[in-house]
Amino acid sequence: MSTSSETVTAPVAPAPERENGTRLAFRGAVLGRPDAAVLTDVDLEVAPGEILTVVGPSGCGKSTLLRTLAGLLAPLGGRVEADGNLLTGPSADRALVFQEDALLPWRTLRGNVELPLAIRGVPRGERRSRAEAWLERVGLSAQAGQLPHRVSGGQRQRAQLARALADSPRAVLMDEPFGALDAQTRSGMQDLLVEVLRGTGATVVFVTHDVDEALFLGDRVALLGSGRVAAVRDVPRPRDRAAFDAPARVALRRDILTSLGS
Repeated sequence: MSTSSETVTAPVAPAPERENGTRLAFRGAVLGRPDAAVLTDVDLEVAPGEILTVVGPSGCGKSTLLRTLAGLLAPLGGRVEADGNLLTGPSADRALVFQEDALLPWRTLRGNVELPLAIRGVPRGERRSRAEAWLERVGLSAQAGQLPHRVSGGQRQRAQLARALADSPRAVLMDEPFGALDAQTRSGMQDLLVEVLRGTGATVVFVTHDVDEALFLGDRVALLGSGRVAAVRDVPRPRDRAAFDAPARVALRRDILTSLGS
């Protein structure tokens, strides 16, 4: 089904309990595959509860960095840590959300959200109630019994977000999750993401090629280029679309685009 514009209304969530998030860190790390390093000398720390956005040109290592944090790739050198401990593989504490539609087509949206809970052995009644609670939070209660192909692209991404958060991860790793959505739906998903994360305290690393998206979502923005983390910039607050034309935000956007060669 083609993606259509839709309005996403997020419920008000409580302030984050930031200590719930995982502290993630790269210590002199070399990232890539055994036959080719993509990023070298990576020294980067993500605080508990922080949203770090990562931008850079295609092929610069954004997805490699994220997959290393997910435990899907091992570093070629240095250390990658979660809460000070060596990160050695995937964990239920770190949820991964892709741009590609990763919902199982033969399971309803509710069934997809329940899946990681079922794999972990959560009792049927509890996983049903947790799935329905998260579907409500992302505005999909009415679509809970629908198969993925019966809903829009934006609704499928909301279901993927609900599935990622239903198992209470301490870190959420997002690889351009809104890249295939139209502008209006994408903007609504950004607002929804901020609202639902506010109540979890989870640490978030969000990869995007869109500088405006990075500035809206991120507490900090990491710039990748030339095989390294070229810079990390603090983002002025408040997080408000009306503030996009504020001088500090305009200057930061210009600086990032210049650094990226755009």
